[in-house]
Amino acid sequence: MTRIALDPLVADLDAESAALRAAGPLAEVELPGGVHCYAVTHHAEARQLLTDSRVVKDINVWNAWQRGEIPMDWALIGLVNPGRSMLTVDGAEHRRLRGMVAQALTVKRVERLRAGIEALTNASLDRLAALPAGEPVDLKAEFAYPLPMNVISELMGVDAADHPRLKELFEKFFSTQTPPEEVPQMMADLGALFTKIVDDKRANPGDDLTSALIAASEDGDHLTNEEIVNTLQLIIAAGHETTISLVVNVVQALQTHPEQRKRVLSGEVPWENVIEETLRWNTPTSHVLIRFATEDIEVGDKVLPKGEALIVSFGALGRDEKQYGPTAGEFDITRTPNRHIAFGHGPHVCPGAALSRLEAGVALPALYERFPGLDLAVPASDLRNKPIVTQNDLYELPVDLG
Repeated sequence: MTRIALDPLVADLDAESAALRAAGPLAEVELPGGVHCYAVTHHAEARQLLTDSRVVKDINVWNAWQRGEIPMDWALIGLVNPGRSMLTVDGAEHRRLRGMVAQALTVKRVERLRAGIEALTNASLDRLAALPAGEPVDLKAEFAYPLPMNVISELMGVDAADHPRLKELFEKFFSTQTPPEEVPQMMADLGALFTKIVDDKRANPGDDLTSALIAASEDGDHLTNEEIVNTLQLIIAAGHETTISLVVNVVQALQTHPEQRKRVLSGEVPWENVIEETLRWNTPTSHVLIRFATEDIEVGDKVLPKGEALIVSFGALGRDEKQYGPTAGEFDITRTPNRHIAFGHGPHVCPGAALSRLEAGVALPALYERFPGLDLAVPASDLRNKPIVTQNDLYELPVDLG
């Protein structure tokens, strides 16, 4: 099996995804830093493996980890060994740690956040309107970033004063270019910041999910302080990164497909279709790290060996022709059915999916209603991905507001 090296600079995600699909449903890949693993790249096989009990989150199953081949200063160490949370356990322990978060983020409960999201969206749009006229605006920095960060922070009880430091640390956390000598300190700083937030909430509880997690641990659910801290870090990281990319990717897709943009802005096609098609065609999450095989597992005509690591390449499987037909590579907001799994599948499906969809569903129509003449300020070919192997994330999205 030919090994495909994932580009640490993510210069051409589409080409990389095509190469992964062409390699078959199970591709042998090399992560930045020379770390070997396997990637599932086709839709059907991904669904199969994401519900296979032989594929687990326990890093101690990983042969390379047991052999001491994974350095603690590896740029991606925080993603493969982030500490104990629902991201790193399976079975009953996963259900226990996931339970309260999932209950707080049900579709019904998330819908109650709509009015607050609308208010935050309108405030962001007011700030955009107040910027100097006629000058390009980085829509990612000025709109796509503040909204989900404010929403998830309010939900979790994180003070806005912590946002600049969080942004700085998460930039390093996700980047493949963080110097090895900075990785241990970055991880320690993140842990210290979230420990401080939890300690503050323990002393001064509020109407937020962090306070609820603390209260549950004291009422008998037996969440350790480490589990609470790591759960908070996981929700804040996942709760804003995915939605930022979703909003940016929708705008990019619509501005490069003017006929489809016209159909959605006229009301002919609902915004829900646009969001779901973008999740499939230009997914916010390119690769999810990392699971481990407890025994040899057949995947198509190949085998995922016992003790080896597996990543899920959502960027590849979102355009799988076996699932979506010969037009899989095209952006089509009328596509039906559109049964993508951009938020995962099975017991580890993202509990924040409904919240991300709601934020995008509020923010995007409001953006285009306020600025119907919005357009890219640079050619689409000039847009560049950040060096983040897990996220389909642009450096910036310069636009003219019109």
